[in-house]
Amino acid sequence: MTRSLRWVVRRVAPYLRTPRRAGGLALAALALEIGLKALEPWPLKYVFDRILGDGGAALGRSTGLLGAAVLVVLITGARATASYWNTLGFSLVGNRMVTAVREDLYRHLTRLSLAFHARQRAGDLVVRLSRDADLVKEVLVTGILPLVGNVAILVVMSGLMLWLNWRLALVALALIPGFALAASRLGPKIHGSARAQRQREGAAASAASEAIGAIKVVQALSLEGTVTHAFARENRGSQGDDVQARRLSAQLERTVDVLTAVATALVLGFGARMVLVAQLTPGELLVFLSYLKSAYKPMQDVAKYTSRIAKAMAAGERIADLLDEQPEVQDAPGARRAPALRGQVTLERVSFGYVPGRPVLRDLSLTLLPGSVVALVGPSGTGKSTVAGLLLRFFDPTAGRVLLDGHDLRELTLDSVRSQISVVLQDTLLFATTIRENIALGVPHSTEADIIAAATLANAHEFITRLPAGYDTVVGERGVTLSGGQRQRIAIARAAIRRAPIVILDEPTTGLDAENAQLVAQALARVTAGATTIIISHDPALTARAARHLRLID
Repeated sequence: MTRSLRWVVRRVAPYLRTPRRAGGLALAALALEIGLKALEPWPLKYVFDRILGDGGAALGRSTGLLGAAVLVVLITGARATASYWNTLGFSLVGNRMVTAVREDLYRHLTRLSLAFHARQRAGDLVVRLSRDADLVKEVLVTGILPLVGNVAILVVMSGLMLWLNWRLALVALALIPGFALAASRLGPKIHGSARAQRQREGAAASAASEAIGAIKVVQALSLEGTVTHAFARENRGSQGDDVQARRLSAQLERTVDVLTAVATALVLGFGARMVLVAQLTPGELLVFLSYLKSAYKPMQDVAKYTSRIAKAMAAGERIADLLDEQPEVQDAPGARRAPALRGQVTLERVSFGYVPGRPVLRDLSLTLLPGSVVALVGPSGTGKSTVAGLLLRFFDPTAGRVLLDGHDLRELTLDSVRSQISVVLQDTLLFATTIRENIALGVPHSTEADIIAAATLANAHEFITRLPAGYDTVVGERGVTLSGGQRQRIAIARAAIRRAPIVILDEPTTGLDAENAQLVAQALARVTAGATTIIISHDPALTARAARHLRLID
């Protein structure tokens, strides 16, 4: 838990500059609330010591009683108002902080290398980004931020008790080490159960995400029972861990309740004896008991919210693990933006392997002049797509260099290189938004004329205009509401709008029928005209237009 706490504090500090006004409001309201809480029992002391024990006139008693009652209402109302602004201020601080944390986490995830994403399960990453980030807000709002107030209340109330009667104060505070002992014994167990529960929730989300993403395969192979069993196993395990954490938390809460009751009984017993021998007034005992209750309230809150705080700490660990991940491929110190490229591609004795000791490419050298077309052919697994990945700098070669117009890719910024390369893949990905926005993703802030020109070049304009909403038609997730050929032509339009000097075609016609394959091939010929083009395909009709054929072998 200490690591998570350190991470939360470290991450919170930079964001305190943004919600400064909300944080200042919360702290000011907290100070006012503590002061009013200290004043709250004093009207009762006046009633017990001056009115009930006074032999004065009935009118004087009635006036004093009325004044004390009004004062109780005013102090309590003011304290409630301060508590409202305190809670609101901390909530605003927590929400703004977690919003910033979530945005940083998402930005970081999009920049992590493909090798990292290949090792991770998408559903678990989504849970960390959404639910785990919410739980971090929970620990901020329920735990870390109010902890300042709880410590202040404990210190102030302890000081006031010592001021009223130091002997009775020592009796009241004698059981605090018992709380510390119970927390140190049960806390790690609660945190362990919470960590296991967060991991199982991530695994359950991953199982659901994989099954739903491949629902056609699931139904075609009658795998409904299998995938449901896998999900249920993780879901039930998560439930079991949650119950265990709540059981331990309830045990801690009951322990604190008993300690509080014992402390109250001791103070009541010793205090009553002191009242009987006139060492303490009844009103002072009442005030003391009120301070005792306020002093033990922070410990009761910690016990009450231990399970939730432990979950949030476990979530903080999971987020910290992601933020600590460093991209395997990133801009080198001093990397410069790539100039406008002409399209010359050079591989100098390049070797690369996904697994150490098992190279996919060995000592490969290749030079493509600007505007040339080359087809990479050969059996699957010989490294054809790996060459494309090296050009896009998804990974760096283990030996040799990759150059564009004579510039080593490692000396250029990633964004400036990738923005000058267009890619059309076999697995076409469209986002669940309009066709217009899907095409414009190639070049943000594209004009309507640019979008239509790109779609026309890609043989897509005609079928788009026949759709009910035309370019404003919203496609389903991953473009499932369109046919394979339609999705591919929109992807080509997205590549065409970039007018990139280098184009990579990785099995763009695989899975298409003859008519759609022909339409896609025609579109690709127009889009790649004048660009350095690398064709990766088993389709002879597509590779026939290449001036060079480079066969890769095992």
